[in-house]
Amino acid sequence: MTLTKADLVQQVYKHHEGLTKAQATDSVEAFLRISKNSLISGSDLLLSGFGKFNVKYKNARRGRNPQTGDELTLDARRVVTFKPSGILRDKINQS
Repeated sequence: MTLTKADLVQQVYKHHEGLTKAQATDSVEAFLRISKNSLISGSDLLLSGFGKFNVKYKNARRGRNPQTGDELTLDARRVVTFKPSGILRDKINQS
């Protein structure tokens, strides 16, 4: 099962009685907007107890199309990586 943005909004709404559904939606949207802007600017995003999102730079390199075997050049790019916290890793491995 995949957790969607709508599921997040529903959970925030359900667990915070003082919020309207619109306020819950605005809260989730604001968090995601701040997170995206942080990563776009090249900053890391650390969520204590959850994990760390890093922006890494990959240089251009030679690659190969696995279907045809043709060589090609992969452009330099930035990628986002995630490293879960020890707390999250332990909870995932308990089940």
